[in-house]
Amino acid sequence: METSEKQWFVMRDLKRRTSNTLAVHNLASAGLEVFTPMTQMVMTIGGRRQRRDVPVIQDLLFVHESKPVLDPLVDRYPTLQYRYHLGKTKNEPMTVRDNDMERFIHAVSNNATPMFYKPGELTESMYGRTVRIIGGFLNNYEGRLLSVKGMRKRRLIVEIPGLIAAAVEVEPEFIQPV
Repeated sequence: METSEKQWFVMRDLKRRTSNTLAVHNLASAGLEVFTPMTQMVMTIGGRRQRRDVPVIQDLLFVHESKPVLDPLVDRYPTLQYRYHLGKTKNEPMTVRDNDMERFIHAVSNNATPMFYKPGELTESMYGRTVRIIGGFLNNYEGRLLSVKGMRKRRLIVEIPGLIAAAVEVEPEFIQPV
């Protein structure tokens, strides 16, 4: 399935978080549209404590480009790899639909305190009732609320199935049960 259309490829960066340049930085400086959810972490590097932005999931990043443009970069950086579905061929790397990716980026970028979850961290009991958001920056989003005992804030779960999920804060007046 060789296509010259831009799509969101799911990639792996095998560098450690303490590395000075990660693949997300290399690809962004090459002019590509790259997204990976980041968090701040205090780390000791060269004997000094530093606060750094690091990926939430160490080896996960998304690149919006065509495969013919991306292939030479994958060859140039040995720690950058495509992710593949189990049982698929080498010609079929994982992709995410444009709408799903744009929805996810919009939700986590416009929220001051998104909570990220790796695959398997959200259990069925954590999925609350199904709602639609009316108004605010998540207008017309549908999904399920995060249900954690003792949590006072309302959070909507926005996810890319099997890869990453985020719970973003929603004002209670915007929530409409479905």
